[in-house]
Amino acid sequence: MTAPAPSAPEGAVRAILCLGASTGGITVLDRILPELPADCPPTLVVQHIIGRFTEGLVRRLDGLCRARVVEAGDGMRLRRGTIYFAPGAEAHLQIDPAGLTCRLLEGAPRSGHRPSVDVLFHSAARLRRPVGAALLSGMGSDGAAGLRAIRDAGGFTIAQDEASCTVYGMPRAAVALGGAMVSLPPARIAEALLAFATQGAPASRAP
Repeated sequence: MTAPAPSAPEGAVRAILCLGASTGGITVLDRILPELPADCPPTLVVQHIIGRFTEGLVRRLDGLCRARVVEAGDGMRLRRGTIYFAPGAEAHLQIDPAGLTCRLLEGAPRSGHRPSVDVLFHSAARLRRPVGAALLSGMGSDGAAGLRAIRDAGGFTIAQDEASCTVYGMPRAAVALGGAMVSLPPARIAEALLAFATQGAPASRAP
């Protein structure tokens, strides 16, 4: 795992990006994350995966992405140019709004999973700064309620479109709950999130 570099001042972080994925999500993340620039907003990812495979996934993506990719550690400060992955099956990942840090929480699975996308998304919805979030391919409904919470809090929310999903479960649940402002294919998700983070407005209209 790549060692974290010194933290940037909190004021340098204008927006936060969050992504959640399950079955079929790794292929989609391979498409989205390399499109983020080296100075991208802090980006947090929950991918449902067997714990022992997380470190290898992080190492591979760190070699593919312009931004640095790390496994999130408890108390790790969020900074630009870094993508933080929840440790697989070990703990829930959430954002501490007071210090703008990663927090790893023990506890029972939520929405059937640990780490849970819903835990991350609900914590992001409490931040006093712009949040852009995308819910990607996966079975079940983890992340749907959290995506709605981010939308209700004024964030920008995306569901992966049905045609490009391996399993259109989590995105379908988000759309049904009214949590997704737009449905987009992977090729357009990074652009839309970055447009919101830099301009405060989505790049695409709702479907």
